[in-house]
Amino acid sequence: MIAHGTTSVQPDYVGQFDIVVFALYPHILVEWIKQYQQYIKPHAILTDVTGIKVWLIDELKRILRTDIEYIGAHPMAGKEVYGVEHSDEQMFKGANYIITPTEDSTKEAIEVAESLGQLLEFQHIQFLSPSLHDEMIGFLSQLTHCIAISLMTCKESTHLVEYTGDSFRDLTRIAKINEAMWSELFLCNKEQLLAQMDIFLQQFHLLKEALAHEDIEKMKAIMRLSTNRRSYFDQ
Repeated sequence: MIAHGTTSVQPDYVGQFDIVVFALYPHILVEWIKQYQQYIKPHAILTDVTGIKVWLIDELKRILRTDIEYIGAHPMAGKEVYGVEHSDEQMFKGANYIITPTEDSTKEAIEVAESLGQLLEFQHIQFLSPSLHDEMIGFLSQLTHCIAISLMTCKESTHLVEYTGDSFRDLTRIAKINEAMWSELFLCNKEQLLAQMDIFLQQFHLLKEALAHEDIEKMKAIMRLSTNRRSYFDQ
């Protein structure tokens, strides 16, 4: 799985690469750059797999050398488990890959990021601004993790294991969570995530009120809208 590598930061080793892909927690990535960027090859292109962009880009702008360039990217693929023992060479095949250039991004860096996505066999390669990426990820990924966490923590459910069906398992798969990583991602995207939480709570309240008032037509309308929007993801 690893052709060669090192478990320590060695200047000669780090300095040989034209492209460096970071798979680190956001704050650790920033600290790594602060400490070791002097070893990176001039004109190298840096990219990443980080789940938030605006915070990271703002941090890197303040500290990154002018002769190396960062281009953000985010593979929309993963598992609820982590570590090399859970690696999967098929993980990226057919998945989505988001590239987040800024007004400062060069054509070369964007092409390198796109080529990397193609090499890894992503099915869809999309471009978003960092802010639109963070809004989107706040809804599609971070909010869904918040919902799964809330389902698993709102009620003691050990005694329900023998009775549950696929719906609960599917909804809570991602509640088996890396708390160090996700709490940091939530904080780095705090404003966007809070906004998405408010949208969800408003819609949940509408459904609750329809049930409380036995407004079956309202409930059916909400369910029809849900069914219609979910069908987009089955194509």
